[in-house]
Amino acid sequence: MLSTIWHYWWRFWRRFHLTRWLIIVVLVMTLISVTYLTIVAKTSHVRDLQANLSRSTEIYDQDGARAGKLYAQKGTYVKADKISPHLADAILSTEDRNFYREHGFSVKGYGRAVMLAITNRLMGRNQISGGGSTISQQLAKNTFLSQQQTISRKFKELFIAIEIENIYSKRQILTMYMNNAYFGNGVYGVQDASRKYFGMDADELPVQDAAVLAGMLQNPSNNPIDHPAAAKQRRNVVLQLMADNHKIPKSKVKAYQAMPLGTKDTFNVGNNYRYPYYFDAVINEAINKYGLSEKAIMNNGYKIYTNLNQQQQQSFQTDFKNPNLFPQNAADGTEVQAASVAVDPKTGGVQAVVGGRNKDVFRGFNRATDIKRQPGSTMKPLAVYTPALENGFKYDSELVNKKLSYGKNRYTPKNINDVYTGKVPMYKALAQSLNAPAVWTLDQIGVNKGFESVQKFNLPVTKKDDNLALALGGLSTGVSPQQLAGAYTAFANHGKLTKPFYITKIVDSTGKTIVNNEGATPSQIMSPDTARQMTSMMLDVFNYGTGTTAKPAGYQVAGKTGSTEADSSTDADATRDKWIVGYTPDVVVATWEGFDSTNADHHLENLSGTGVNSLFKHQMEQILPTTDQQQFKVRDSASLVAAKQQRERRATDPDSDSSWVQRAETLNGKVWDKGSSLTAKAVQKARSLLGF
Repeated sequence: MLSTIWHYWWRFWRRFHLTRWLIIVVLVMTLISVTYLTIVAKTSHVRDLQANLSRSTEIYDQDGARAGKLYAQKGTYVKADKISPHLADAILSTEDRNFYREHGFSVKGYGRAVMLAITNRLMGRNQISGGGSTISQQLAKNTFLSQQQTISRKFKELFIAIEIENIYSKRQILTMYMNNAYFGNGVYGVQDASRKYFGMDADELPVQDAAVLAGMLQNPSNNPIDHPAAAKQRRNVVLQLMADNHKIPKSKVKAYQAMPLGTKDTFNVGNNYRYPYYFDAVINEAINKYGLSEKAIMNNGYKIYTNLNQQQQQSFQTDFKNPNLFPQNAADGTEVQAASVAVDPKTGGVQAVVGGRNKDVFRGFNRATDIKRQPGSTMKPLAVYTPALENGFKYDSELVNKKLSYGKNRYTPKNINDVYTGKVPMYKALAQSLNAPAVWTLDQIGVNKGFESVQKFNLPVTKKDDNLALALGGLSTGVSPQQLAGAYTAFANHGKLTKPFYITKIVDSTGKTIVNNEGATPSQIMSPDTARQMTSMMLDVFNYGTGTTAKPAGYQVAGKTGSTEADSSTDADATRDKWIVGYTPDVVVATWEGFDSTNADHHLENLSGTGVNSLFKHQMEQILPTTDQQQFKVRDSASLVAAKQQRERRATDPDSDSSWVQRAETLNGKVWDKGSSLTAKAVQKARSLLGF
């Protein structure tokens, strides 16, 4: 039976020349694969490798001054003559004895690795078991590829290694490898490793210490500080390999093996990653917006120019280390968290950012950019009062301040103190953060107009948010401090919205500009007159409203406070989030405060929002002196209303001043209402010259 099947199969095979077709298919697939891998190798910028490795990526601030370096996978680069020859001998004896007789790969080693890969694939493991990598291949993997062990990565490694061999000498390749190798404890390169473990420069390493470093390449965790016994055992193996490779006399092996490790740590990381949250945000933007990989950013010696203001950033970081500016920890010791961001309203450039009070972790969680929390009453200017002004209301329009129910679900917003006055002017409703008139106003203009307004402010809202709860910040997803700061740039920038960003330019190691970003063109989302009226009302927030204790001494700041209730607590004053966003013509600062996880044991107290006020006040008093200190060209609403009422009283009083005085007062009011650059002092001088 089997012979019959085989006979017909063989006739079929010969009839259609399947052997030839199989050969053609294999050759075509091989050609396609080789072509693809060659393109990968040729487009990997191998010619820039030495320049990239010898330079650290540097970050520059808004003035072009150097702000720091990115040090992940980057150590102190030293030339070949600054590295002990014992170290090269030890590495070649353990990692690649045939280094000088190969062209980037080992046929035997690669064949062994391929067989292991096929075996693992047949057993259902999509990985390789190592082996077969020359020094050139390891350099290609460490600098251009991921550490994921797959067949495709292995072939890319092979072709890039060949390209490296075509461009660089063996001495250059070995030097680059030693400067890029990882030695545990966050240390890269032989110079920093020599300092970290033996307290000396790389060119001073004796044989026994060079053997220790070479032995760490396969398992960096077995270093002489953390695991001295394992490090010594591995060192002795390396020493024997060096003898077998005729790099040291066999007669001296036992003497070297008997020597103690003699570790000494004189390595100093330095103060190059000084602004971790800002630098992390820069890396994230380079990856997410410009398509660069983390490996390229950290290894390619870029110059990254940013909007960083070092004075503002330093003050932020100092404030976040001051426990006196924050509420007490929870009973179990959990810290109240916070985040702040400062943005230039004219450009959208982020000048400073801090994303938490916790210990810095490279590219860790940044609350200033990553959290999504309910914005509370900071939403009222965006969702209610801006669209109200755009639809016929004025800053002093009377709003209904009553406890009312809306819709089929009887939505009933309440003021915090549960007190209602029947009517209240808009500017007072905003300054005192009254809920009832805000919801009433949104209902009057139409929820959809409020929803569309929030969209214009570039905040993330969905159809679920298209309801009256939007007035009080009831969003389905929430916002981050950076998003909120971006929204408020429109008030500080004559109605033009700017989008926060970090990077202005990236230059590669050859001097070529690969990113040139001047920021997005501002969007006019409201009229300049509306922006002036909103600023006028939000000045009152800090003059006599909910932000009085947050007002920086000697400065006029406009903005809004906000808070959200902690639903998981029976405490009536339990608060989940506290917000303040404030601005001048020069800067917008948004600050959030709360616990990462809110529950009955982890919540803030007092819905008034005073807990975050001291932090914000301290921040602004340090930041504002670093700005141009431009003044608002509009008075606060309370002063405008008082002046208006005074004019009206004089107009109806028969014993009032002459009509010339009345006209002067009227002119004075109009000047302020329109935000003219004329000052009250100038108007008063004009009156005195006229003799009034």
